Amino acid sequence: MDQEMTPAQSMEVIHRMIAEAKQSAQRANFYFLLWGVLCALSGAIDHVLLRQGVALHWLVWPGMGLIGAIGSSLHGAREGHRKGVMTMMDRVQMWLWSGFAITLVLLIILLVAKGLDPNPFVLVLTGMPTFITGMLMRFRPLMIGGLLFWVIGLTAAFVFPGYSSLIFSAGIVVGYIIPGLMLKRHEDGLRTT
Repeated sequence: MDQEMTPAQSMEVIHRMIAEAKQSAQRANFYFLLWGVLCALSGAIDHVLLRQGVALHWLVWPGMGLIGAIGSSLHGAREGHRKGVMTMMDRVQMWLWSGFAITLVLLIILLVAKGLDPNPFVLVLTGMPTFITGMLMRFRPLMIGGLLFWVIGLTAAFVFPGYSSLIFSAGIVVGYIIPGLMLKRHEDGLRTT
């Protein structure tokens, strides 16, 4: 039978829930930094290879995707095993980013099949889950990162189309890497309190 909780027990439940939410947020920086570094490097490498006339310059992208998927999966499995419990925020983030990844892959396939440069579209699409994650976490640098993805994606499409891989890299730096580093610093502060 259910028993009434004392005020002390109620406060303990609240403190535990807050601690769980903090722990959920404390894992997020890894993904932004991993994917940020991989994507920024891939964009720069793709640009250099394309300028040098390497026909298969685009192979850097599936290679990066494979490395990122393996790294994210291993880290996610390790964190899930370590934590043992998945909060509602964890589930929302997991499905948001899983839906993004599926949409991203399908969009790239469609764009490449039509002979279109996917970089501007990828930047614009990436703005959505980044912005939403920032809103859910109440972390302004990620919100701004999402907004910058939208602006930089349009810039890559209309202002500097011949440099979309480099602009893509710059977008990743300001949309993922800088907010990821700021989130890491914020999370490190949460761990010490």
